[in-house]
Amino acid sequence: MTDQDLIKELVKRKILDAVLSEQVLKEAKFGGKAAEEVIYEKRLADETDVAGVKSELLGAPYKKIDPGLIPDEVLGIIPFETSKTYRVAPLEKKKDLLVVGMLRPDDTRAQEALRFIAKRERVSLGVFLVTPSDLAAVWRRYSPYKGEIESAVKELGARSAEEERLVSLEEGARSAEDAPIIKIVASTLRRAVEVKASDVHVEPQRSRLRIRFRVDGKLQEVASLPLSLSQPVVSRVKVLSRLRLDETRVPQDGRFRTLVSGVDIDYRVSTFPTPSGEKVAIRVLDPTTGLKGLPELGLSDYNFKILNEGLNSPYGMILITGPTGSGKTTTLYAMMQKINSDELNILSLEDPVEYFMDGINQSQVKPEISYTFASGLRQILRQDPDVIMVGEIRDSETASLAVNAALTGHMMLSTLHTNNSVGVIPRLIDLEVPAFLLSSALNLMMAQRLVARLCPKCREKREAPKEAEGIIAKNLESLPEELKKSVKARPPYPIYHSSPKPNCPECGGKGFVGRVAIFEIFRMTRELSEIINSGFTEGRLYDEAKRQGMVTLRQDGILKALEGEVLLEEVLRETE
Repeated sequence: MTDQDLIKELVKRKILDAVLSEQVLKEAKFGGKAAEEVIYEKRLADETDVAGVKSELLGAPYKKIDPGLIPDEVLGIIPFETSKTYRVAPLEKKKDLLVVGMLRPDDTRAQEALRFIAKRERVSLGVFLVTPSDLAAVWRRYSPYKGEIESAVKELGARSAEEERLVSLEEGARSAEDAPIIKIVASTLRRAVEVKASDVHVEPQRSRLRIRFRVDGKLQEVASLPLSLSQPVVSRVKVLSRLRLDETRVPQDGRFRTLVSGVDIDYRVSTFPTPSGEKVAIRVLDPTTGLKGLPELGLSDYNFKILNEGLNSPYGMILITGPTGSGKTTTLYAMMQKINSDELNILSLEDPVEYFMDGINQSQVKPEISYTFASGLRQILRQDPDVIMVGEIRDSETASLAVNAALTGHMMLSTLHTNNSVGVIPRLIDLEVPAFLLSSALNLMMAQRLVARLCPKCREKREAPKEAEGIIAKNLESLPEELKKSVKARPPYPIYHSSPKPNCPECGGKGFVGRVAIFEIFRMTRELSEIINSGFTEGRLYDEAKRQGMVTLRQDGILKALEGEVLLEEVLRETE
């Protein structure tokens, strides 16, 4: 298998961008590396996707490794230095068969080394293809330090902190009266996960207790209970989240975790006093729906390429803007997932920590004890960071510290409240950041909105009305030339409407399946730097955005509407 074979197949399957593929081949040639090494180093594609393609091309089966299942005696068959040199690892020994994992099964030097070992051990060989991260995990097993630590932990018989924090939704019934309340709360929280609700609202009204779920950004009532159940239901939620039962006059915050259908769900709880009793808002944090990779967010190939280049930069700021609930935090988490590796020290300051991510050092700010984004950012810089994520830039002090962190060789990810990506520059200047620092600190400025995704089975195609046709034509006309060529839609433009079908297996008769983001990405360029330093106006910033080929929120939404992903009406309502 040649580099060209692998790259060609990755491009064909849309795992790798065609333009990036040429850069990969050039860099591999000049650096004397294999193309896949460049792909892994720059995190241009998912390891398992690349491994799947390699497996087919080489005819070698791919295997996901669990290093913890490899016996020590098997690990000792191949010395650590040999494993590192030839990128191979022993996985299992069955009688006269030694099963090994190879990063490159077609490497003749590695094959010769394995044949020597097999002859010495008097065994035959079975070979699986493995990924770099799995191989690195096996190498960590060789470490005597890790073995000593694991041994000490076993002696202590310590349970992990994660296990101790898990609660059962049904635990704690002390009497027959408690059981129905526990069942109501448990059933409600499970149902919220099943319907993919982002929030649960328990609201005492004048004559009843209302329970509502927020699904796909919209609140809907799911239950109405007698008002007499308000205090017991709220108390049950407070017990689960370890809040004070005797305090009903001031708001309280808490959280708890539990297993629902085998998935570890985190519930974030907030109480709020009202004349009718305490209202409770519960954020449902399901890692299977909330944590997404960059390809799942709705980025077009055009924008994905720009963002990928920004994330490959060793330093600089990437700022995301948008209203509350527009998915900014989800995008930040996707970025951190993309760049997360053992070689990088990634730290985050969040308010609050929504999802726990392995390999990332996350911290929650607590303003009540003066632990704010600004004070936390000062401390983070003493933690030898490579990448810093700050949940939000809210004030001048945080803005100044964030810019200085980006200027001193760190990648900075954060959010900012502006209407669009072009508004980032005047907003930072409004926060007293000197204009001359922005061109060196800023890398990318993104804006995003969330719109409902049309159910592919319930949508109906129609011709766009005259007024809408004019808006579509105007926006398509100002697209960058390379994108304009790829648009297949022609007048009369087709747009799609929701026509819900009862009992639809995809959407359940709602007509929509989740939400998708629309984006615009404004890049820092030499031309933009000159505009900022020479006294910019909003008009000059927009001219530069057009010159560099920025696809606006409205244009991105219209392209998605023409493809049948979203409603044109909602795109026009959410953009300007």
